[in-house]
Amino acid sequence: MGLVIFLYLLIVILMIASIWKVYEKAGKSGWAAIVPIYNIIVLLEIVKKPVWWIVLLIIPIANIIVLLIIYMQLAKSFGKSSGFGLGLVFLGFIFFPILAFGDAQYESTSNDSLLDA
Repeated sequence: MGLVIFLYLLIVILMIASIWKVYEKAGKSGWAAIVPIYNIIVLLEIVKKPVWWIVLLIIPIANIIVLLIIYMQLAKSFGKSSGFGLGLVFLGFIFFPILAFGDAQYESTSNDSLLDA
């Protein structure tokens, strides 16, 4: 039981550090990654989606689709493929560290027409 708790805490710390680093790579404050609700607002700024999308994240079923779109756009914002975006969705504990600590650079001019609003 102690090993399971240790591994869980290790993954949580890795995810916090990874998201912190992704925010910093995008030119945002890293500490924003650990502040509830504000971290979503900052993520929406990074992927260039309107803040009102936070309302869509509250709606059941719609939130799954919106989160998929956000993570796909996050991957594209760092010059990664749609497959990498799916990796962020389904295997985030692997793909977020790759995005954070790899050589990916934030492309502030990247714009995806996928549900721009």
